Amino acid sequence: MQFTAEQIATLLKGKVEGDSTTVVDQLSKIEESTSRSLTFLANPKYEHFIYEIEAGIIVVNEDLALQKPVKSTLVRVKNAYSAFTELLKLYDEMTNDKRGIEEPNAIHETVQLGEDAYVGAFTYIGKHVKIGNKARIYPQVFIGDNVQIGDRVVLLPGVKIYNDCVLGDGVMIHSGAVIGSDGFGFAPQGDGTYQKVPQIGNVVIEDDVEIGANTVVDRATLGSTRIKKGVKLDNLIQIAHNVEIGKNTVIAAQTGVSGSTKVGENVILGGQVGVVGHITIAKGTQVQAQSGINRSLLEENKKWGGSPAFPYNNELRSQVLYAKLPEMERRIAELEKQLKEKNNS
Repeated sequence: MQFTAEQIATLLKGKVEGDSTTVVDQLSKIEESTSRSLTFLANPKYEHFIYEIEAGIIVVNEDLALQKPVKSTLVRVKNAYSAFTELLKLYDEMTNDKRGIEEPNAIHETVQLGEDAYVGAFTYIGKHVKIGNKARIYPQVFIGDNVQIGDRVVLLPGVKIYNDCVLGDGVMIHSGAVIGSDGFGFAPQGDGTYQKVPQIGNVVIEDDVEIGANTVVDRATLGSTRIKKGVKLDNLIQIAHNVEIGKNTVIAAQTGVSGSTKVGENVILGGQVGVVGHITIAKGTQVQAQSGINRSLLEENKKWGGSPAFPYNNELRSQVLYAKLPEMERRIAELEKQLKEKNNS
């Protein structure tokens, strides 16, 4: 697909500076651009590239003051990063505009499939499933009975959605993710064995949630495990049964949230964070990577770090002290030696 600078400026509500007829047919990182590339500059750290490269078109902030001449055509916009993001979305939509039903597959006769939906080959869709308009179900996806899927949902290859789960509009789930697997519920018995507790709830995923590859969200024992609107989950995350994740929360890879914990809205959990069950994490909380949350964090908009976690600034001070411990131990041993020699003299 080809676009001129004038077309891009019109789309982004920007202004062309240079040749408005310049044509591009690929998107590139600024350092890898060619004369056929469309790229962008948002971070001042990369500004030197615009004087060195010969990219076809560069999207820049409207207030960028050039230090010397450039060879590329510029499109000036209010926010180059946001504008280029919109271009990436448009490109993704155009290149992944799939529709229709591929064969072979297994789609139950009771399935309700929305307009302009796409179902890839080797997909299984169970009884009484409802799929919204413009949904894209890629090959080898499993969708169990009674699942409800909203408009514009994207399920990438190999996703598994167990029975009774609900997905809102605009949800994207990446390959290998499992939604609605059994929660980890086992009752200890008198003889030392464990009896499985049936997990008969479901998972509810609200609008505009994105879930990374090989992430697992367990179904509730009773009721629902709920992922609220706008949540972003990275790859390789475990969300246990009856957990609630608040709006617009972001969780990085290899984090685990134990059963019945409630995570507030606009929370940020770094990679490899461990969260115990049956606690509450307040709105706006930020947790450093590899931290352990072993109790409720009830103060809003506060930063935490360490394992067990405590206030972030205290954690930084502790790290400085940890580094000094060997030297402190040596000095104490030397003082003890001197004191012993003095007492013996």
